[in-house]
Amino acid sequence: MRLDAAQRRALLAHPGGWIACGFGSGLSPRAPGTAGSAAALLPWLALRELDAPYYVLVVAIAFAIGAWASNVAIDRLRIADPGAVVCDEFVGQWIALLPLVLAPRGWPWVAVAFGLFRLFDVWKPWPVSWADRRIHGGVGVMLDDVIAGAYAALVLALVLHVA
Repeated sequence: MRLDAAQRRALLAHPGGWIACGFGSGLSPRAPGTAGSAAALLPWLALRELDAPYYVLVVAIAFAIGAWASNVAIDRLRIADPGAVVCDEFVGQWIALLPLVLAPRGWPWVAVAFGLFRLFDVWKPWPVSWADRRIHGGVGVMLDDVIAGAYAALVLALVLHVA
């Protein structure tokens, strides 16, 4: 569902709205989730330089901020899970990329992590689908992408181990 001009103004009138929509990437007219996942790669270029414990800490803080920002968006738009909210894609994508923080590889592997996260986020295998249906509010918006990111990270780690 695309937001009309009034909804975009309501969302962007609050700092939480900017965070929720991935600093504008979630306002993409097509595939906002994919746009958000792609936008997440830009800050990841800096995040990947962190030691793993700090990386995990930043992702956990981003989850908490994302849950808050998602609640702001939900309240302002009166939509349970607005498509423009993509801060969850950022966190999920960063989780999917964790194996590349632990064992750095080239850009083709970043593309693999990106594809795996998008696959699990769209496919929604259990418990991703369970979290998507059962957990509501900002935490619910974030949680299904966290689980999809964990699936992607697990598969990527297995592939990296074999490769």
